[in-house]
Amino acid sequence: MRIQYEGLALPVSSTLVNHLIKLLKDHDFSNASTVTINFRDPDYSAEKRGYHPVEIMLFRKGDTWHFAYITDFKYVGQGQDVELAKDLDFDFQAGVFQTLYGYYRIEEGLDIYPVWEDNFCCYWQSIGVFVVTITNN
Repeated sequence: MRIQYEGLALPVSSTLVNHLIKLLKDHDFSNASTVTINFRDPDYSAEKRGYHPVEIMLFRKGDTWHFAYITDFKYVGQGQDVELAKDLDFDFQAGVFQTLYGYYRIEEGLDIYPVWEDNFCCYWQSIGVFVVTITNN
C-alpha cells in the first residue's frame, strides 16, 4: 500500500504514514475508493473529557492512496447543549484548515499541524488510548 504524503500543504510525516500502512496492511481494499479510520478513546465523554476522537479519510487514485482529511473532534457546549464538534480539521482536498473559530487556507495550519500529529502518534502508538475502526467504500 502506498500513501502519498510528499508535497502536501502540511508536513504529514513518514512516521504517521508508516503507522497507517502498518494498520491497513492486512485489509483488502481492492474494490474500495475510500478508507475511513476512526480513533476513539472509549473513556472520552463530555463530563470526563479525555483523548479527542480522530477521523482520517484516504481516497484512492490508481494504486496510490491520498489524504482527504484529518479531523480531530471534541465536546463543546454545556448541559443538554453539549455536542461533538470539529476541533481541528485539515481538509487536504478542499485546501481548508478549520478550527472552532473559522475556516482558513490550509497553509494556516503549518504551525499547529506538526504539534497535533506528534501528540496524536504518541497517544495512538505509545500510550495506546484509541480503539480503531476501519470502514471502506
